[in-house]
Amino acid sequence: MRIAIYEDDIFYQQLIVETVKNYALFQAPSVQITSCTKQPLIEAADCYILDIELNSSVNGLDIAQTIRQQDPLAHIIFITTYAQYLTLTFKYKLAALDFIVKDSPSQIQADLTEALQAAFTKYQQLGAIDQTKWFQIKTGEKVKNIAIEDIYFFETATQPHKIKLYERNGCHSFYGSLKELDLGDGFFRSHKSFLVHLKNMKEVNFKKRKIIMENGSYCPIAFRSLTALQKVLQDN
Repeated sequence: MRIAIYEDDIFYQQLIVETVKNYALFQAPSVQITSCTKQPLIEAADCYILDIELNSSVNGLDIAQTIRQQDPLAHIIFITTYAQYLTLTFKYKLAALDFIVKDSPSQIQADLTEALQAAFTKYQQLGAIDQTKWFQIKTGEKVKNIAIEDIYFFETATQPHKIKLYERNGCHSFYGSLKELDLGDGFFRSHKSFLVHLKNMKEVNFKKRKIIMENGSYCPIAFRSLTALQKVLQDN
């Protein structure tokens, strides 16, 4: 689960970072901080921790509104000095996961840890329940949700019983087999070692028997799969 932090007070920024790192270390290794800033530049994340009073032309509520427009499912945790801002989060219809008032450092850490646990639980449920939009990878204690639309292809790894998943944000390895994957008609088994996402194909060269994906990667086409691929492309 990717976490973005927006806090302009260096003391509270360090406190939040320390709390998130401790939570990841002891309870959820797959939690990582992707950005920590006081600037209103929004980076993609699964959970946002927002200070409402930022020393900027925009505040945390403005950032939250933009986040909601871009990602209705993102988790938002507000942290502020002023409890009266709570009513504004309802007025703006931001559906915040939690609202933490800056109290003692120990209380902030306790409240934030509880909010992070709730966010991570929802993150796990999202990938496990909505399999039409997300593909969930579990490696040990780590959990990662990958948007189906971002997947280019799966490839059998050189290591026994492992698969490589190539997507817009990188490559991931996990235990499994291509036969076990059930991702619907949007994917095609072009080769015994490759399962490609039809939507993200850029070009098909039947003469050279290869598929060029949108990221420039090449996937081979087995001779016995040529006719089936032609039919799939015609039908779609």
